Amino acid sequence: MTTDVELECRCGEVRGRVRGASKKNTNRVVCYCDDCQAFLHHLGRAELLDDHGGTRIIQVAPASLSFDRGTERIACLRLTPKGLYRWFTTCCKTPLGNTLTPAIPFVGIEESCFRAPVDEVFGPPIASILGKYAVGDPPPGSTKVDLRLIARTIRLLLGWKIGRRSWPHPFFEKKARKPRFEMIVLTKEEREALRPLCGPIARSIARA
Repeated sequence: MTTDVELECRCGEVRGRVRGASKKNTNRVVCYCDDCQAFLHHLGRAELLDDHGGTRIIQVAPASLSFDRGTERIACLRLTPKGLYRWFTTCCKTPLGNTLTPAIPFVGIEESCFRAPVDEVFGPPIASILGKYAVGDPPPGSTKVDLRLIARTIRLLLGWKIGRRSWPHPFFEKKARKPRFEMIVLTKEEREALRPLCGPIARSIARA
């Protein structure tokens, strides 16, 4: 069974939806990487991180996500010149989604954006990843390579690619393969200022 799920930013200026969502055609994971932590600290939205610095993400096909209000308030941040594209709203600093290049068809949406109960639509998180960067003791299972998650993700990506679910893309122009919205790249100094707030550095500071 699939359903359409609405999403919006914290202040309601940016709104959209994921069409045809279900537990079978999405991934719900918790990512503890220091880059995801740095992104939310930069936005001033660290309250979205869990107690160990985890970001709760739901991965969907690009074509399933669209925005029908407030697109002029969407922007992109890259922590490094070649880092992930991290999309957010300029109105209230809500993280909207993380993407690689358009050639790799997925959008990882921070789950607080969704208006419907995510457990009912997407099911529980199927994995916790990159726990070596967690703040405090890494959650169980988060530091191991999850072969089941890798296999599932490859299957989804291939399905989205073959099923032509890469386009239309909510964040990239198809012809130019470039971001639709303004993009910011952090300086080295800005990145370094964020690192002490993120694990595992934050973990070592807390124990000192």
